[in-house]
Amino acid sequence: MGDLKSMMPKKLGFGCMRLPVVNGDTNVIDDERFCAMIDSYMAQGFCYFDTAFPYHNEKSEEAVRRCLVERYGREKFFLATKMPVWLVKEKSDYEKIFETQRKRCGVEYFDFYLLHAMNKERVAEAEEKGGFAFVQQMKAEGKIRHIGFSFHDTAEVLEDILSRHPEMEFVQLQINYYDWESPNVQSRKCYEVAVKYGVPVIVMEPVKGGTLANMVGEPGNILKALNKEASYASFAIRYAASLENVMLVLSGMSDEKQLADNTSYMKEFKPLSEEEQQAIARVVEELEKLPTIACTKCRYCVEGCPKNILIPDVFHAYNSVVQFGLNDITRENYNRAVEKQGKPQDCIKCGKCEGQCPQHLEIRNLLEKAAETFAV
Repeated sequence: MGDLKSMMPKKLGFGCMRLPVVNGDTNVIDDERFCAMIDSYMAQGFCYFDTAFPYHNEKSEEAVRRCLVERYGREKFFLATKMPVWLVKEKSDYEKIFETQRKRCGVEYFDFYLLHAMNKERVAEAEEKGGFAFVQQMKAEGKIRHIGFSFHDTAEVLEDILSRHPEMEFVQLQINYYDWESPNVQSRKCYEVAVKYGVPVIVMEPVKGGTLANMVGEPGNILKALNKEASYASFAIRYAASLENVMLVLSGMSDEKQLADNTSYMKEFKPLSEEEQQAIARVVEELEKLPTIACTKCRYCVEGCPKNILIPDVFHAYNSVVQFGLNDITRENYNRAVEKQGKPQDCIKCGKCEGQCPQHLEIRNLLEKAAETFAV
């Protein structure tokens, strides 16, 4: 298992969940900019790309084919994608979806392949329909090099999976300094389970959906006192990368500026110093005083909402009010979120969104809160 960690020349992976788009349309990826970002990333010695079946309304895998696979030799990069187990209705769907993904990506094999967003219920479904056996078979046939899963549940559930599935070579966990002791996300506890089983960790959401990249007030002051030039995101990504059992930290890079920033400090990665660790502990204390919504903008909640409410966008607008106050800019964020879609007050409280939320947020109550905030 330790070999996986030694395979990675650098600890920063390119997440293809929030790519640059044309005119704000998440269905239309800006190939020219994506190609340029890939070129810059790879020229600096980085090589890991992470996509998934549903990203960008199922357009991410095809963009990876056009901008990466068709432009670079297959041995030059590692490509990871994920099986959307929630779409599997019968055993044969595993092969159909997998072959669709190989075609979309234009590859003979995936370097890393994950069962996507596993929790207690999905593990049971995957076992029943042969998901774990399927990925092992694909590995035996050479169509997958390394198998693992991404995970959103408790440490207890993670332990159950790893104890019963020793064939899993790695796990992808949500780890960031804000969620390290979170009772919902359980970053620390999940990480410790992975260490216990000797399974290397790939980190997702190191900046918590961008939350930890945008700070004001005392949290921002604490980090700026350490290094005026360093971005807030740099502390978050380096925090995750400093963990010994972490083989890679993913960053969903949406523009050239984020890419340039991330690669600048991850090219020659230095773990956090004791002084930096202590400062981050103080930042967490300050952040916990701010009542923001812990949404990571994964957008799982949007799928199937009967009122077409763009829940992550509404929450982002609400959080910006908590951080920056109600003003023209924060109102504009909100207006953009609701101008063509449902409004929070349209919610019929069906609860479908809460069943999909990896952060286990009380979305229905929070939508009410947001509606009240912007009704002023």
